Amino acid sequence: MQKIANLIRQDIIKMLAQAGSGHPGGSLSIVEILTALYFGGVLEKQDKFILSKGHCCPALYAVFAKLGLIPKAELMTLRQLGSRLQGHPDRVKLPLLETSSGSLGQGLSIGIGMALADKSRRIYVLMSDGEQEEGSTLESMMFAAQHKIDNLTGIIDINGLQIDGPTVEIMGGDKLEERYQAFGWHIEDIDGHNIQAIIDACQEVKNIHNQPSVILCHTTKGKGVSFMENKIEWHGKAPNKDEAKKALEELKNQIC
Repeated sequence: MQKIANLIRQDIIKMLAQAGSGHPGGSLSIVEILTALYFGGVLEKQDKFILSKGHCCPALYAVFAKLGLIPKAELMTLRQLGSRLQGHPDRVKLPLLETSSGSLGQGLSIGIGMALADKSRRIYVLMSDGEQEEGSTLESMMFAAQHKIDNLTGIIDINGLQIDGPTVEIMGGDKLEERYQAFGWHIEDIDGHNIQAIIDACQEVKNIHNQPSVILCHTTKGKGVSFMENKIEWHGKAPNKDEAKKALEELKNQIC
């Protein structure tokens, strides 16, 4: 699965370089999370996955291609006029998606609706640490705990950076564990780049009853590409041709 994660990262770089726009930092930070969910036996047939941080959809598109759900060549149409692979997920164009997203703070409430509609399935909602600042997310946190929605699993990509700077400087993003605990959620706190730890946490929350669960995944923005790691400027800037070549060489060396 580590090799799969590496290949997904390479596809992300290729897609963004071809498009000339997009969000590499957060796309690269969620790769192990998606790898664990889709290739680690976490998602069962009836389960649903929502990418609330929709601007990081290149990572999800790369997963779909790796699974054979879309042609790999289609990845190179990212953000092009008429493409199914929009810069933010569009379920009308790509029905593989559970929902359109990109307006941050909406994913958790959508997941709650899906979880209430069918208790036989588990709903996974991947959020950013930045969107924890949204009032809609806080309302959803309260609602899910109040109604004991135990087939809901929130996953937070805690890479510490958002478009305006470090999350701790914007709205105190270092208090997520205390916040979710106060609202009555079960919490798993893990390394978001450790695939086995992600799988184990996802299996553990399946045994939690009468309360929703959240997995706090500590990650590195731009993970895998040294000149992008922990650099705020790579939140929403695509690599040029030379930068893409350098990034791909670095990634390929990691699996030699």
